Amino acid sequence: MNVSRIAIAGGVAVSTALLLAGPAAAHVSVQPQGAAAKGGYATINFKVPNERDNASTVKLEVNLPTDHPLASVSAQAVPGWKIDITKSKLAKPLDVHGKKINEAVSKVTWTADGSGIAPGYFQQFPLSVGQLPEDADQLVFKALQTYSNKEVVRWIEEPTEGGEEPESPAPVLALTAPAEDAHGGAADDKSGDDAKAEGSTASAGEASSSSADDSTARVLGVIGIVVGIAGVAFGVLAGRRRTA
Repeated sequence: MNVSRIAIAGGVAVSTALLLAGPAAAHVSVQPQGAAAKGGYATINFKVPNERDNASTVKLEVNLPTDHPLASVSAQAVPGWKIDITKSKLAKPLDVHGKKINEAVSKVTWTADGSGIAPGYFQQFPLSVGQLPEDADQLVFKALQTYSNKEVVRWIEEPTEGGEEPESPAPVLALTAPAEDAHGGAADDKSGDDAKAEGSTASAGEASSSSADDSTARVLGVIGIVVGIAGVAFGVLAGRRRTA
C-alpha cells in the first residue's frame, strides 16, 4: 500500500510539473538550420505556437537587432502569409566586402491571408540572414504576436545569464565559433594547390603500385621458366636411367 501511494504521488507530481512547464515553453523562439557561425550567413526559423484556445495567430512582427545590424536579410515565402520588410537608416554604415551599407532591414512582418495559425498548431517563418557579427555570442530578436481577437503578446524580455527565464522572453539566436569559410559553413572544398598536390600524390601512388605489379609479374615469370627447365631436365635424367 505504501509503495502504491508513493507511486501515485510521484505520478501526480510529474504530471503537475509537465502541466506547469508546458505553457512556459510555448513561446516564440528562433533556431538556425544547421549552425549560425560568427561572421557567416545562416537560415533561421522563427517558430510560433498558438497559445490560445479561442483565437488564431494572424500576425508576427520580428524586430531585428539594431546593435548588430544585418546587411543581408531575405524571407522565404510562407503559404497563406503576406510578408512586409521594413528597412531603416543606420547610425553607422556597415562595410560589407568593401561596400558601404547605409540601411538595413529592421523589421519583418508576416500577416495571415487566411485563417492564420489555429489553436493547437504552430508555424515556422524562415529568414536568410548575414553577415552575422563576430563580436557577439547571441542575437536578440524582439517579436510581437497578434491574435484574431486583437490580443497582442509582446515577446520582448531579454533573458539574463544565470537568471530565470522571463515570462515573455524574446527569441535569442546563439552564435557558434567562426567557421573556416566566409559563409558560416565548414570549408569542405580544398584549394586548387591542395587538390593538385593530392592528385600528384595519388598518381605517384598508382604509378608505384603499377611498377610493383610489373616487378612481381616478372619475378613470377622467371620462376616459372626456371621451374619448367628443371622439370625438363628431371624428365631427361629419368629417361636415361630407365634406358641404362
